[in-house]
Amino acid sequence: MIAMQYGFVLPADYDMAIVRERIATKGPLLDDLPGLAFKAYLYAERGESVENLYAPFYLWRDEESMHGFLNGAGFAGVARAFGWPSVRTWTPWHASVGARVREARHATRVIEAIAPYSDLAALRVKEEEYARQALERGALAVVVGFEPVTWSVVRLCLWRDAQPADDGALRYRVGHLSAP
Repeated sequence: MIAMQYGFVLPADYDMAIVRERIATKGPLLDDLPGLAFKAYLYAERGESVENLYAPFYLWRDEESMHGFLNGAGFAGVARAFGWPSVRTWTPWHASVGARVREARHATRVIEAIAPYSDLAALRVKEEEYARQALERGALAVVVGFEPVTWSVVRLCLWRDAQPADDGALRYRVGHLSAP
C-alpha cells in the first residue's frame, strides 16, 4: 500500500464554494477506481483553519494504481485547476479502513519529523499503539505512514464527528470519500 497527499494553500479571499462544488462533482468519479483503498477529499476553510486548503489524501493498494492516477486525466485536471503540486508519499506502517469509512466528515492529520538515529522498530510499535487508540476513540480509518527521504511519519484519521483541537493536528472537513 502507498499513502499519498498533495495540497494547495489557497488565497485568504478564495471562494471555497468553488472547492466544495469541485468535490461534489468530481468526487463520485473515483468511487469505483480500481486499486484505490480510499480518497478523502479534504479541505479546510480560513476561520476554522489558519488558511484555505484543499488537500486530498489517498490510500492506494499498489504503486501501479497510484501511477495510473498521477499519469491520467484526473490528476492533470487538478493541476490545471490549482497548479502543479508536490506529491508526498509514505509507506504505511498501519492502515485500517473500517466498513463505515464513507460516513467520515472530518479528518485530522499530523506530519512529524523522525529524529536522526531513532529506533525505528520502537517508533513503529509506538505508532501502532497510536492507531489502536484512535480506532478505540471512534476513528473510521487510520493511516500511519513512514517516509525515509525526509524522515517523517504521517498520521491521518478519518472521523464522523469533529475532534477537539488539542493535539497539534491539522483539521479538515471531508467533502467526499471515495472507497471502492
